[in-house]
Amino acid sequence: MPRPPATRVIVVANQKGGVGKTTTTVNVAAAMATHGLRVLVIDLDPQGNASTALNVDHSADTPGVYEVLVDGQKIDDLIQECPDVEHLDVLPASIALAGAEIELVPMVARETRLRRALDDFLARNAQADRPYDYVYVDCPPSLGLLTVNALAAAREVMIPIQCEYYALEGLSQLIKTVDMVQDQLNPTLKLSTILLTMYDARTRLSAGVADEVRSYFSDRVLKTAVPRSVRISEAPSYQQTVITYDPSSPGSLSYLEAAREIAEAGTTTHTSEEQA
Repeated sequence: MPRPPATRVIVVANQKGGVGKTTTTVNVAAAMATHGLRVLVIDLDPQGNASTALNVDHSADTPGVYEVLVDGQKIDDLIQECPDVEHLDVLPASIALAGAEIELVPMVARETRLRRALDDFLARNAQADRPYDYVYVDCPPSLGLLTVNALAAAREVMIPIQCEYYALEGLSQLIKTVDMVQDQLNPTLKLSTILLTMYDARTRLSAGVADEVRSYFSDRVLKTAVPRSVRISEAPSYQQTVITYDPSSPGSLSYLEAAREIAEAGTTTHTSEEQA
């Protein structure tokens, strides 16, 4: 997979639960890392599912993203290496993060605390000649202060959309939030990627939702759609991604192809911007 010319920070967001946000985050990240790219996953969901899937400790007393947001600690001291995938690091989430929404309210610059910490961390790694290629931020299923912090820190937004009846319900609110953050906090933010998940080629419903999403978002929708897969669902119970759990399964191959599309799109976009 091509290495981007600069670190790409991508937030994976959708306030609708159960659409495959965490599954997409960990599997795309693992797919890129297995191909030699250096990747950081920031688990911003108090449930800590991304931390579980990547087999890193996130018990109640494990320091992680809560300490970055509330206490101002450096990310450098808190990241853990994923034991199953080389080149993949994780900033875990503990249950303490559940209270961060309330604790952040009275703080100065509460919406940009993650951005400042992440920018400093990435700058230090670049100076040490150890730059990250990708940073993925897994958001909770809400549009609160945690998600706003993620959007303020990111350069791109990726939205997983399930191929089911309620797929587009509430999506307009997410896009309004992205626009608001772009206007007030982060003018470089852009909606770059839509990934169709839970696709069932046997049903007309999946095909219909896919067509509707492609007609609305056009070339931002990846050609690869992730199918419904028992292997994808099983993998987290073994504290693994499907990439390591069953590398030859249709779900694993789909996420590998989606990761390749994202990587190649980033290189193409940068080349186009240079020419412009």
